[in-house]
This record gives sequence, structure tokens and C-alpha cells, in this order.
Amino acid sequence: AMRRGAYAVMVTGSHIPEDRNGLKFYRPDGEITKADEAAILAALGDIEASDATTSPVPPVPEPDAIARYRQRYRAAFAPRILEGLRIAVYQQSSVARDLLTDLLAGFGASATPIGRSDTFVPIDTEAHRPEDVAFIRGVMASGDYDALVTTDGDADRPLMADGTGRIVRGDVLGLITARYLGADTAVVPVTACSALERSGGFKQVIRTKVGSPFVIAGMEQARRAGARAVIGFEANGGFLLGSDVRVGENVLGILPTRDAMLPILASLAAARAAGLSLADLVASLDAGEMASDRLPNTPAERSGAFLARLGEAGFRDDFLRPIGSPQAVDQQDGIRIDLDGGRTIHFRASGNAPELRCYAEARSARDA
Repeated sequence: AMRRGAYAVMVTGSHIPEDRNGLKFYRPDGEITKADEAAILAALGDIEASDATTSPVPPVPEPDAIARYRQRYRAAFAPRILEGLRIAVYQQSSVARDLLTDLLAGFGASATPIGRSDTFVPIDTEAHRPEDVAFIRGVMASGDYDALVTTDGDADRPLMADGTGRIVRGDVLGLITARYLGADTAVVPVTACSALERSGGFKQVIRTKVGSPFVIAGMEQARRAGARAVIGFEANGGFLLGSDVRVGENVLGILPTRDAMLPILASLAAARAAGLSLADLVASLDAGEMASDRLPNTPAERSGAFLARLGEAGFRDDFLRPIGSPQAVDQQDGIRIDLDGGRTIHFRASGNAPELRCYAEARSARDA
């Protein structure tokens, strides 16, 4: 759509039940912003009150879109960059399931498709479902694979597990990918790990509210300020390329909307180039440990009331006393609280489902 200068609508299918999937809107220059959302909502009343009708515009087929997307990565990465890796491709209902298998094989990996489904599977790449964790561990227990890869339904968020069957956090995949691409500026939501500032090697890290429109706005701000290689990513693994970057001798063009393919390819390539397993590469980052989960079917008014109380110092101290002492508070998106011992806990209401989410960060998995 950007190449043609066209408006676009994306049919989404992610971690929520299929009856709640929706639409995502794009202008010719990219994904709509929060300001656009406000303008759209403001205009709805005018449209409903109007007698004006419009004739539907017939869609224009783009039979070469998948081929161009495949070529985007074939032109950037060396042909046999994943030579010798054994990858399980958990296909489920992802729209990228065949393309992902084909691309990995094209870069020299042994890509084995598993778990194909004819019905929608709501893969959450951030708060992992117990059945997905158990399935992945069972697959990897065979010792037949170096890694497992998959995406959510609409293929804009990756999910990867190392050879032990442990799922690699989405923000860690983002960190690996950003370093592999030589980014100087990272734009991430407040839910991403604090290791970015500590060990990311970036000139600057810009923190935003949760949601790709906020990350995109941050990337645009960084570009205007003169940043050279700008990337963005989220705790769910979705990766946004805010400027053209070099991959070896090749150039990978800007793509400022969530993408799952780049972090999958770059993370595997980074491990291969370092001569490390994916697990050892992750361990070398010293990124700490995070845990996250959610309370589903929690109405916004209940989440809102709880978050409002957490904003009160007295309630916050009492509520968190069993686990630690609050040191600092960030209310940019929900309530993110720094605790003693270099730990954080973050509560926020989901923006696209009636859910209350919690994120915890600590030095060890046990503490998280």
C-alpha cells in the first residue's frame, strides 16, 4: 500500500478469540496515528447525520505482494545464512505459515512444518497460553530442533523458542535484532525490558505508551532529530523498521509497521554468526528475566478503578508490601513501579480486549 500510495485496511487476527478480531487502518504514508483515531471518532457523528452515499471502490488484486515480501528478505540476507540450523515451524493458523517455512529453507535451514490447523488458533506472543507452552516444550524435548518459530494469526508478532523449549521474550528478540542491524536509536513501549538502557549499546532509547501508533510516533520524532538507524519493537515481539538499514552489503528498506519475519530471521542469523545456540546468545545479553500474565474478562471500569488506587502512595505501599518497597512510579501507560533490588512490576489495562495485564521484571526467573 505504501509503495502504491494507497489507503489500506488490515484484517487482524491475533491473541484474542476470533469473534473479537477487527480491522487496522493505514494511510498512504503508513499506519494511522492516535491523532488520526481521534479525528475519525470525531467525524463519525457527521457521517451518521449525512445523507451522502459513496460508491464502493472495487479492490485491486496484488498477486505479486507475497513474492515482493519474500524478495524483501532474500535481497537483504545472505543466501545460506541459516545453513545447518534445524527449525520447527509451528504453523497453526498463521497466514505466514507457508511463507515462513519457505523462507527459512531458502536460507539454508532445515525447516520442518508442524501443528498445522484448519481452525483459528489465538496465539499470544506475550502472555503465553499454558497449552502453547506445553506443546512447544513437548516438541523441543525430542532434541531434533535447534529452535521453534511461529507467529500470531496475522503474522505481525513472532514467537520463538530455543533448543531447550524455553520461549524467548519478544523484547529480547527485538534487542537481538536491533543490535544485529546496527541500530543507534530504539523506540519501545514502557513494557520492554530495562536492559535496553543498560546493555543495548544504543545512543538513545525512547520509551512510549503501549501500542504501535505510539512507537511509530517515537520513531518519527527520532528521525526528525537526526537519528541514523531507527528501529522500534514491542514486548510482544512485533518489530518496526523506522529507517533504511544495512544488512552486510545490502539495504533493507523502511517498514514502519509491525513485522514478525525480520526478528525471526535476524535472531537466528545472529546466533549462527556468533557460533552460539539461541539459548546461549540470549544468556549473553544479561537482559534479566520477565514474567507476564493477564486477567481475562476484566471490564475496563474494574481495571481503571484498581489502577487509580495504585496511583495512591498509601494503597500502593500496602498492596506491594509482601514483595517489596516501591522506589519510583511511571504512569505513562498504566502503573509501572520500580521496586527495591532492581525489580519492576507493571499493571495496565489492555487496549484491545477486556483484560488487566501484569508484567514483572527481576534478575532471575524465580524472582520474576
